[in-house]
Amino acid sequence: MALALPLKSPRPWPPVLPVAAVIALIALPVAPGGEGGAGPADALSALAVLYCAVRLLRRRSRPLSRRAAVVLGLPVAGLTLAALGASSPVEGLAGLGRYLQVFVLVPAAVLLLVRDRSDFRLLAWSFVGLAGWQGAVGVHQYVTHTGASYQGEDLRAVGTFGPQDVMGMATVVSFGLVCAVGLALGRADVRQRLVATACAGALLLPLAVSFSRGAWIATTVTCAAQLVLAGLRRALTVAAVVAAMGVILVGGLGVGSAMLQERISSITQVTDAPDQSVTDRYTMWAAAVGMWREHPLTGVGLKGFPEHRDAHASLALSSGSDTEGAGSGFVRQPLLSPHNMYLLVLGEQGLVGLLALAGGWLALLVCALGRLRRAHRSRAPGLDCALVACGLLVWQLTDFVYADIGGPSTVLTAVCLGLVAWWALAEPDGPPAPAAAGRPATGAQGDPEAVAR
Repeated sequence: MALALPLKSPRPWPPVLPVAAVIALIALPVAPGGEGGAGPADALSALAVLYCAVRLLRRRSRPLSRRAAVVLGLPVAGLTLAALGASSPVEGLAGLGRYLQVFVLVPAAVLLLVRDRSDFRLLAWSFVGLAGWQGAVGVHQYVTHTGASYQGEDLRAVGTFGPQDVMGMATVVSFGLVCAVGLALGRADVRQRLVATACAGALLLPLAVSFSRGAWIATTVTCAAQLVLAGLRRALTVAAVVAAMGVILVGGLGVGSAMLQERISSITQVTDAPDQSVTDRYTMWAAAVGMWREHPLTGVGLKGFPEHRDAHASLALSSGSDTEGAGSGFVRQPLLSPHNMYLLVLGEQGLVGLLALAGGWLALLVCALGRLRRAHRSRAPGLDCALVACGLLVWQLTDFVYADIGGPSTVLTAVCLGLVAWWALAEPDGPPAPAAAGRPATGAQGDPEAVAR
């Protein structure tokens, strides 16, 4: 009689793979001359939301907790009012769908699909991998002068996003850099920390040659915050190393260092001879404030900024920005948003919309920092996840001062908010509680897929 050999059951695929696929699709090149709107990654994010809903129904899993539902669902009220006040039903529905995708549906799906810290790290490393690919393309564009036009030369690194979305590569690289720094500062094994440190150092170059002032500021603020949150002694040590690397990096850029210095110095030139892009930005900010003053509670309606812009902007505003290079011809790109998420929401959704959106972000930040503090006290695993989550949220909140949603990389903002929501609202504080006899454990302590509290 033959002995039956014990066979190991195949390990199930992690349910978070559709989200990782969304990140991977951002690597696809944008068609030259495209408008930079929704792309394949946005379509896949909708399928990921549908997959999450079907999975919950089939497994009869516990849905979002009351706290998670309130935090993630808070923007819905303001968005609904702003959609009703839009200039046309089509514009209102389109804007409502985009905002729900980025700030409600996809973050909730990520929160429910991430089971544990391993799934979280899988997505964090996916961000690092995507940033490495886009950064490599961007550095090649800078070296070979095949990038977007900048000061008369085609050397601005834009990755696969094209000149119509010059912030796309900078955003992707910044996300990867923030994730790498968080993974490097955690308590994981030495090999992971060394690889993450190397990745963070390598991503500094493509971020530099993106010439994106907003991304520079947000990344600097975020990395400094991550270092402080990881520990003051470590922060001082790493700061010294980063300063030395920065000197070497800038010194090795040759002629590019002069352009970098000029770009950096332009950040502070708000009143003394600012360039046209800075003038346009502050003019559009003033226009958004003017819209809010006329409609303080509900704003002018979703997607209403372009229609009301000229009535509130001064003559200093140019007709658009010139883009070319990176495989695309000359295009005069209109200025359709104030490049400030807070003022965009204030102008289009009023105080109701801004308080709802910003209130949800603030709640996420408070909960995430609270979990990070408890992880420090208990010396529990997951400090790297905490630093990644807090870093992504700090970066996004800082970058929103200089940018708003739009373009193929916007879906990554939704994934980032989902990761932050998982750490802030669904991460168990301890090991699973033992189940009673004949009764399965429930809740966040017994089910890694359930949402705590």
